[in-house]
Amino acid sequence: MTPFGEAVRALRQRKGVSQKEMAAAIGVSPAYLSALEHGRRGTPTFDLLQRIAGYFNIIWDEAEDLFALAGFSAPRVSLDTSGLPAQYTAFANRLARMIRQLDPDVIEEMDRLLTKAANTP
Repeated sequence: MTPFGEAVRALRQRKGVSQKEMAAAIGVSPAYLSALEHGRRGTPTFDLLQRIAGYFNIIWDEAEDLFALAGFSAPRVSLDTSGLPAQYTAFANRLARMIRQLDPDVIEEMDRLLTKAANTP
């Protein structure tokens, strides 16, 4: 599941609607909505994001958060390490091979480190 899929499922459950009901309301198939929730589809289009936000009648701040989650929810990610030192390429490859085996606490710590690095000038 992706962060976006998790958020959509939570919104849907909060509203008390099925995938079938929501899919019909936003103009997609129930199979597509299920695949989107489970991370078997790529990032939704901006148009679909707007339809989802409108369907749930969420305020702008919450819609922005949902749109941001969509940006972090591509289930297949590629990293371009061309031009970087060899250790970067090795790290990216090791991460790709090991991601499914990492403990959630390790992922949380790596995420914390990435956030810290992004906020460091």
